[in-house]
Amino acid sequence: LTLVFVGDGAPAANYGYTNSGYSVYEEENDRLTESLRTKVSAIKSLSIEIGTEVKNQNKMLSEMDNDFESAGGLLGATMGRLRTLSRGSQTKLLCYMMLFALFVFFVLYWIIKLR
Repeated sequence: LTLVFVGDGAPAANYGYTNSGYSVYEEENDRLTESLRTKVSAIKSLSIEIGTEVKNQNKMLSEMDNDFESAGGLLGATMGRLRTLSRGSQTKLLCYMMLFALFVFFVLYWIIKLR
């Protein structure tokens, strides 16, 4: 003997909904919720990866900026030396350039002769 008490005469399992319709909507809702949860999780991890990449790129840009500043200083010093050299006697500069060209010529001649 089993006694079931349900208010207003509605069946105990349905609570006024048709069993198949409610179940379909609930399953669809659960499926969409899980799909949304998966997509949100993927977007979250992607945004974290983007943030990490942005930090790394900013660090690299900062290092490049420092390197360019030091290279600019070195280039400025070199240009100053060239100006000083060009203010000197022109014959001395011409002599250095001719000696350098002669040196390069002999090195190339030596390399070609060895082949």
